[in-house]
Amino acid sequence: MKDPVAKPLPEMVSYLEGLPEPHILFDAQYRILAANAAYRHQFSPERSVVGRTCYEVSHHFHVPCDQAGESCPLAQARESGQRERVLHLHHTPKGEEYVNIELAPLLDAGGKQAFYVEKMEPLRVAQGQLGSQTLIGRAPAFQRMLALVARVAPSQASVLLLGESGTGKELVARAVHEASARAAKSLVVVDCSSLPENLFESELFGHERGAFTGAVVSKGGLVEAASGGTLFLDEVGDIPLSMQVKLLRLLESGTYRRVGSTDLRHADIRVVAATHRDLDQMVREGRFREDLYYRISTFPIYLPALRDRREDIALLAESLLLRVSPQRPLTLAPDALGLLQTHAFPGNVRELRNLLERASLLCDGQTMNTVHIALALQAGRRSSASAPKMADAVLAAALPSTKALQLQALRQALAAHTGSRAELAAKLGLSERSLYRKLRALTTPG
Repeated sequence: MKDPVAKPLPEMVSYLEGLPEPHILFDAQYRILAANAAYRHQFSPERSVVGRTCYEVSHHFHVPCDQAGESCPLAQARESGQRERVLHLHHTPKGEEYVNIELAPLLDAGGKQAFYVEKMEPLRVAQGQLGSQTLIGRAPAFQRMLALVARVAPSQASVLLLGESGTGKELVARAVHEASARAAKSLVVVDCSSLPENLFESELFGHERGAFTGAVVSKGGLVEAASGGTLFLDEVGDIPLSMQVKLLRLLESGTYRRVGSTDLRHADIRVVAATHRDLDQMVREGRFREDLYYRISTFPIYLPALRDRREDIALLAESLLLRVSPQRPLTLAPDALGLLQTHAFPGNVRELRNLLERASLLCDGQTMNTVHIALALQAGRRSSASAPKMADAVLAAALPSTKALQLQALRQALAAHTGSRAELAAKLGLSERSLYRKLRALTTPG
């Protein structure tokens, strides 16, 4: 027999109704007792949610979240006795979206938790489905990373993004920026690995006229361009030691000087840094300042490698195909997707994109099969070290048709390509010499 539904005070319901953010009120049995206008407008414009359970409405679950493998803010509040926050993937009228949940328990006269107020705010920089210019994923490792982004973004804390090359550190930096109070201002990217030491200071801080040979006019730096917004230091591990102390001064005091000037300037910036290097090891070796390391790593976030979120490959591949082949709709056959999921992807999402673009050039129709993916893997420059053995097996099984497929695809690519052979070779992931060698081998009888 179900517990009787406790009715909240009308004043409580009236208070929620006036709040601008989406809120629901539910009891200890997860039953929704009230939903304010903001919630109804955003999450349930066509159907009332009152009387239904929160987990059925938001997740289409038949049991509470913690019994379905998800974090449950109500269960956490029961345990802690206080307000709790989680990031959930919710069903909404627009599809599945990541939503920030903040739950507050309300006590009865006896001091027991009787009701729960839940505020919901969509995290618009990420989705669990296809979307443009957003982080995409559903894997547990991805969701753990995203939950940290959601927590730190509204603050002013410095963020350090750690992970292998190709994991999307700039996308995550943009997500931190766009989910912050600084979103209306600029996100300025500093590519630390590409700036020579003699230009690093002037590019970052600016310079005055005559400060050095060639400085014919005064120029503001990237720090000034980021005023009010976010400064993203990409590959911060590549900053020369001589420049690290000047960057530290900026981060510690919020002030800097243009090259050739004695005037102190104030910097209103939030710093997000990223690197694929092991900064701990660099600190031990004396190649990175320990004080700078602690200053930029207030809130470190590790970005998972693609091999640690293989269940996201299908979703990522679908999204990437829309970008690499916008004029020709392409899909992956199930066995082709299975072949992709066996690959280690040392280059992560960037490698996946390149591989799909190569495969699209080898495919004449609208469905890419295992042969197209196997050929794309084989053509990759690191294929000997990282391509799965299954790719070789696929090509061996398809040997009678593989040569014809390669010849046809390469001829078609040559006919459609208007640039140089070197540019075509780069698109196919080959050296120019390899491209010529493959064409000669394929056109030789026998």
